[in-house]
Amino acid sequence: MNEAQQNDLNKLITYLDLESLEVNLFRGQSLDIGTGRIFGGQALAQSLKAAYLTTENHEVHSLHAYFLREGDCDKPVIYQVERVRDGRTFSNRRISAVQNGKPIFIMSCSFQKHEDGLNHQAKMPDVPFPDELSEKTLIPISKIRQLSPRMRRTLTTQGPFEFRFANDVDPFDETPKEPIKRIWFRARAPLPDDQVLHRILLTFVSDYHLVSTATLPHGISYLDPRLQFASLDHAMWFHRPLKIDDWLLYDCDSPSASEGRGFATGHVFNIKGDLVASTAQQGLMRLWDKLED
Repeated sequence: MNEAQQNDLNKLITYLDLESLEVNLFRGQSLDIGTGRIFGGQALAQSLKAAYLTTENHEVHSLHAYFLREGDCDKPVIYQVERVRDGRTFSNRRISAVQNGKPIFIMSCSFQKHEDGLNHQAKMPDVPFPDELSEKTLIPISKIRQLSPRMRRTLTTQGPFEFRFANDVDPFDETPKEPIKRIWFRARAPLPDDQVLHRILLTFVSDYHLVSTATLPHGISYLDPRLQFASLDHAMWFHRPLKIDDWLLYDCDSPSASEGRGFATGHVFNIKGDLVASTAQQGLMRLWDKLED
């Protein structure tokens, strides 16, 4: 890891450090990852951080969110938290993310005090381990010049997380494929043993690679300029404690695409095979027959 990568991770954590404006009201600065609009993972992670700031001695166990409007990465976001319920075991929060006086994102999440219970889980798929793989750019070097400068920056910057693909997928390859992605990832530097931080960072990175799995059976790239592609909703369930600075496997699949929407689910396993979280996401996946002049 070089100094720039360490700085990228520190920078991301800084963006999660929200400013308290009033009781239940917070402000977060916007992070430009190169797309020109607020990354969905930012809204997810900052909303979860705002909710955590209104709870004590609880861990998030689920969240459900909707993306309502495109966010402006040149402006901060206001997060308003509603304390829906505080029980002996569970607490619930509703968060609205606002820009220019309008909600761009809403999320509900539930927190739970730790308790023991019955235990079972799905088995981790049989894939090569990360030490058997090497880190590669998402876009083949030979095809980088085909991208716009903005997309080139987005897709070739290594950033705060390291990704190793168990099944390489060339986004320019138009051959229909099975709708499955399996990706090892981890933060690029050791982090404090803080479960709140690890769950918030997992929430951020869970928005990478998931719903684009739905494009694979159709022989179309999510980079195709004819494709209108945007997240509509996102859900997560946290099953067990996790460490995002250790290797995690993101096992993504897409059981359905229909009516202009792609749907994908994901399971996150640690290196020992423990299922630590699950995700689900729908995205707008509208293919125009031809480009506008």
